[in-house]
Amino acid sequence: MKSLTFAFCTYNRADRLDALVAAMRAQACPLPFDILAVNNNSGDHTEAELQRLAALPGATLRHVTETKQGIVPARNRAIAESLDRDILVFIDDDELPEPGLLTAACDALMREGARCVGGAVRVDFAPHVRPRWLGKELLGFLAEVDHGDQPLWLTDDSRLLWTANIAYDMSLFREDPDLRFDRRYNRIGADVGGGEDAAMFRTLVSRGVPIRYRPDMVTRHFVEAWRLHRRYFLRLHYRAGERFGQYAMQDVGGGPLGVPPFMIRQWLEHTLRWGIMLLGGHPQSVRQGMNASHALGSLVGYRRRRRGATEARP
Repeated sequence: MKSLTFAFCTYNRADRLDALVAAMRAQACPLPFDILAVNNNSGDHTEAELQRLAALPGATLRHVTETKQGIVPARNRAIAESLDRDILVFIDDDELPEPGLLTAACDALMREGARCVGGAVRVDFAPHVRPRWLGKELLGFLAEVDHGDQPLWLTDDSRLLWTANIAYDMSLFREDPDLRFDRRYNRIGADVGGGEDAAMFRTLVSRGVPIRYRPDMVTRHFVEAWRLHRRYFLRLHYRAGERFGQYAMQDVGGGPLGVPPFMIRQWLEHTLRWGIMLLGGHPQSVRQGMNASHALGSLVGYRRRRRGATEARP
């Protein structure tokens, strides 16, 4: 009989685990399923809480500790712990699954022919107040996913899926032991961003893996107060730019400062535009600041890569 693991990685969010595990156990599922918690060296009472929850009735809760710090080792540990399962479903520890999530995931993977399926992620600000400047165009940077109310096949990276709500056919990982979350996009502790899930999604797209979006597969993502500041969005984009420049950007040569002049020009143009918008009180000034931050991060990351390549030469 086929089986499913419903997994989450957790770091210092012990107080959220009771509601999360209860909601996971409440899911209807056409397959036998267990719950897997990967504790990534939490410094709070996460381990004691997981032990308490494991003793409660309902779906079996397995919990392991991943000693290598960061979201990438934690996610890859979840894969390793689930290789004997048919389906692995990821959710984050700051979320709650809506009813029907596992049913929709199984339907896409077992009936529709998908090998990867993801669903909607709805941002929930409770108990905090959503800032007036935080427009709908920024919700995607708080992990919101909304690709409409109809199922879709995703064949390029114009619509992404996050590990906040995604399921994989585990034969993908059994067939290719090298198919794992990319450690270059690791996020450790209080760092922001990462991009390991976007990198995995793009890898699957490049391989022609059938990927499905199911709007009836839903999680609620609760936004913590520290994310509700403009500086979070600026830092997020700086870090994304760093990783892009260091790992993903095409090598287009260097310059007097180790980077091509057009990158410096782009950063200066974005920064000047941001300053003008700030002075004018433009409602899109945060988004422009994110563009400037990404341009600066890309410049720094690209220069780091070029310097590393130069130092590696004999």
